[in-house]
Amino acid sequence: MKPNGTEKATRLKREKSRSKTESRASSKGQSNAAKSDTPSVPVIKVRANGLHKANTLKGNYNFKLLTKLVPELASKVVDNPKGGKTISFSDSVAVKLLNKGLLAQHFDVTYWDIPQGYLCPPIPGRADYIHRAAEMLEKSIERKPAELNHLDIGAGANCIYPIVGCQAYHWHSVGADIDPASVKNAKHIVEMNPNLKGSVELRLQKDNESFFAGVIKQGERYHITTCNPPFHQSAQEAMQGTQRKVANLAKSRNKRGNQSKVKPETKDSLNFGGQSNELWCDGGESRFIRRMAAESRQFSEQVLWFSTLVSKKENVRPLQRQLVKMGVEEVQIHEMSQGQKVSRFVAWTFHKKSHHSSW
Repeated sequence: MKPNGTEKATRLKREKSRSKTESRASSKGQSNAAKSDTPSVPVIKVRANGLHKANTLKGNYNFKLLTKLVPELASKVVDNPKGGKTISFSDSVAVKLLNKGLLAQHFDVTYWDIPQGYLCPPIPGRADYIHRAAEMLEKSIERKPAELNHLDIGAGANCIYPIVGCQAYHWHSVGADIDPASVKNAKHIVEMNPNLKGSVELRLQKDNESFFAGVIKQGERYHITTCNPPFHQSAQEAMQGTQRKVANLAKSRNKRGNQSKVKPETKDSLNFGGQSNELWCDGGESRFIRRMAAESRQFSEQVLWFSTLVSKKENVRPLQRQLVKMGVEEVQIHEMSQGQKVSRFVAWTFHKKSHHSSW
């Protein structure tokens, strides 16, 4: 007996529903299988408020002492609304003079200077990266070696990270940069400070497409690498970002009621400065850190921990996924906040935890 139209429609509906259920089950099984095939990599997230406890640059600056160390700074010091002293942080000359004083006071660096137009970084935040990286290493290695070797990718003319690593933790630091003028200036800083000689070395990266190749020599081993990548994707974007920074500083100053007169910034003297290789690169920060991570695999036997600052939060997750696919043993994401500003660095290692102490 042939089924009537209603029975036939019902049977087809049941078969279609069963087919969908089986398809979903199959898809779910494949998805779970794919998940089980993905290596389980520990991702440790560390969040911290304020500057690191070891950072001596916390609190108000001692301008009485700073102006003794750098007399030229005195003309840049102004009153703040609370009755204390400060400088205009939109004045590039004032920022550089303040840096000179802070490096002399806290790191015993009696000579420090950078060419006009080169990146003049805020010292407290830069030092915090090194302090937190040092804390990570201490927990990782457990048994402190006689000397910790540090490689800074993109040391710049300012040489800040090698200086802090050397003076705060007695690291042996190698700074690498693709700009000959930056390397020349950083070398001059080292030569003018006897306490940096023998502990800080500068190397020119001759290949614009490489990070570690041509810098890490055969037989060398490093406990950690650091990097402050170019933030922007183009010169125009870099200029717009700097202009926004200056505008925000002026707005903040006006809100605090600081009516001190400050000359407007020009294209050549925008706050913090920066050469093209310091501020931008093709593809911006995202492409830069992805390329660095990819190359790190080739030097996994010579480096215990790789690390890089990641300014844009949205760039963290893609980097994390890439590192997991590359087969790293561990990823750490350190989030640092100072007031309303939040920054972070990502660190990764190809070595099992049980092998760290052998470094």
